[in-house]
Amino acid sequence: MSRIKQFLNELNEQALVTRKMLERVPTDKFGWQPHPKSMTVKRLGTHIAELPSWVTMALTTDELDFENNPYLPVDVNTTEELLAYFERSLEDGRSHLTAEYENVLDKGWTLRSGEQIFSVDPKTDVIRMSINQIIHHRAQLGVFLRLLDIPIPGSFGPSADEMNF
Repeated sequence: MSRIKQFLNELNEQALVTRKMLERVPTDKFGWQPHPKSMTVKRLGTHIAELPSWVTMALTTDELDFENNPYLPVDVNTTEELLAYFERSLEDGRSHLTAEYENVLDKGWTLRSGEQIFSVDPKTDVIRMSINQIIHHRAQLGVFLRLLDIPIPGSFGPSADEMNF
């Protein structure tokens, strides 16, 4: 199986759980955060929703320079808008996981801010990191939801909310 096909399969698998988690995010809790240094629920949910589009960025560009591309998160105001944004981002990422991009996976990709270089990695590693970020931040969101006493779905098996104890 090609690496592109493996990434597509993994993105599709993670999308199922991610969608379930984002569906649980209540609009009335968008401004909540567990600590002043933590993201708000809205910011964290929006970040999770945008991550599949990082696949496209890794495959179609050779770098991200924050100095020339300031980060501007999409503004969502409801759970429905958050889910719609996730679906657009997911479709964007999926649409680029095609055989034609297999030959660029070992090419370097740079993360920088002007002259300061944060990392230079093969595009395949950037895609892997993007999928890992989805999983990482989804788990973070699970903690946020748990603290808000909102039942969470299982990720790799049933959650405590889905078990009959």
